[in-house]
Amino acid sequence: MRIRIVGAGAMGRGIAQWAAAGGHTVELCDVRPEAVTAAVDFVRSMLERAVQKGRMPAGEMAAALDRLVPLDDPWAPGPEVGLVIEAVREDLDTKAEVFGKLEEALPDSAVFATNTSSLSVTRIGASLRDPGRLAGLHFFNPVPLMRIVEVVPGAATRPGIPQALTELVESCGHRAVTVADTPGFLVNHAGRGLVTEALALLEESVADPAGIDRIARDVLGLRMGPFELMDLTGLDVTAAVIDSIWQGFRHEDRLRPSYLTPNRVTAGLHGRKTGQGWFAYGPEAPAAAPETPVTGDADRPVFVADGADGAYAQDAAALRAALTAAGVTVEAGPAPTDGALVLVPVWGTTVAAAVASAGLPADRTFGVDPLAPAGRRRVLAVTPASDPAAARDARAVLARAADGEEAWAVSVVRDTAGSVAQRLLASVVSVAASIAERSLASPADIDLAVTTGLGYPAGPLAWGDRIGAARMLELQRSLHTTTGDDRYRPTRWLTERAQLGLPLTAPGTSPADCA
Repeated sequence: MRIRIVGAGAMGRGIAQWAAAGGHTVELCDVRPEAVTAAVDFVRSMLERAVQKGRMPAGEMAAALDRLVPLDDPWAPGPEVGLVIEAVREDLDTKAEVFGKLEEALPDSAVFATNTSSLSVTRIGASLRDPGRLAGLHFFNPVPLMRIVEVVPGAATRPGIPQALTELVESCGHRAVTVADTPGFLVNHAGRGLVTEALALLEESVADPAGIDRIARDVLGLRMGPFELMDLTGLDVTAAVIDSIWQGFRHEDRLRPSYLTPNRVTAGLHGRKTGQGWFAYGPEAPAAAPETPVTGDADRPVFVADGADGAYAQDAAALRAALTAAGVTVEAGPAPTDGALVLVPVWGTTVAAAVASAGLPADRTFGVDPLAPAGRRRVLAVTPASDPAAARDARAVLARAADGEEAWAVSVVRDTAGSVAQRLLASVVSVAASIAERSLASPADIDLAVTTGLGYPAGPLAWGDRIGAARMLELQRSLHTTTGDDRYRPTRWLTERAQLGLPLTAPGTSPADCA
């Protein structure tokens, strides 16, 4: 196919490299001729690097470069052009103007695709004489490495176009997911679950950014914590996306922004690109502060509470077994002795509630997150009534490991419903479930897009299935009841599947299936 790419910036040149390497003839153009020259030079350097690293034969590089055609005039006639991919700046009027001129220059058979990441495909298409020829084709930067593309049909897009674009994308080695034309499409929408909840935790002083990031990496297994991610993306970009998706979904509580971001954006605390964000960057930046060393009495006896009516019995049994294997003295009686630490494996509730409901000693009762950690980290929750010396002892006890094993790192956080990792995971799963519930994308496409586009260790729906739909529902109901915040209300998608014994990844039967 002959493809014309309009816009030779970072996205346009990446798409050009991908399409030319995929066997297509690519016309690359821009209103600035110097941008085209620079883009061709960049593509050549990237392909040469691929050859040097053994990822591409030299003959394939030469053939791809031969298929890359610099074009002086974006509006030149192109009777053989079958597809146009627009990659100009993110402005509705600019994109409408570009497509209007292309509509005059190119045959009616040419399909138009916009690489917009935030604008409505339907609104862009509405400016055309034939809006049915336009769809969204949203790539991610860097295009050759981010092997996922969102195919976004607008309200007027002809039915055959999304499938044709999907086949094109996959023939060039990327994966395609079909997404409804809604704010944030799929990847940006799904990604709000992590960062908005991380900001909510920071608002409540549950932990600092470094502490939340450590838990996200070592307990949930994320490659990058949410605050590191915001610094990499740029807080100005992240905040704008959060606000636009929240507004686009009519102030949905699950997507609620934080009051923390506007002032930081105004102050230029955008992250890596400004040298200062949640963390400092650059040669003059101070080294990150190390975690506080573990001190305290690691030999102090421990009582693990089952909770009122045995609410935590299963998690409590697992914690007792792990501590016993590490040589900790774990009390077996019905109540703690006067000197024992009390650990409660809370699930969606608070340590304070456990103290009140079970009559536990407030000064030496602490929460422990029962989520199975991806690394060697446990999370200890303290309350305003906690005795600091007892908390240090509890941290030392939790750091103990069985013979031959590495000691545990132990994060200390403020008591909150569900602790840090549970809240982050609940939000990630909940936002994805709401996307599935609205039929904005299929469950398989949601998980594929998130693992490929965001690098999560599992798709959010599959991640929920690892925990279990019933247990995830228990977590979300507890968060909702404990906080009273509709941010945590369970989705219908999760509730129904837990009640019916279905996995979260199952599309389920629809009325259309029964017609």
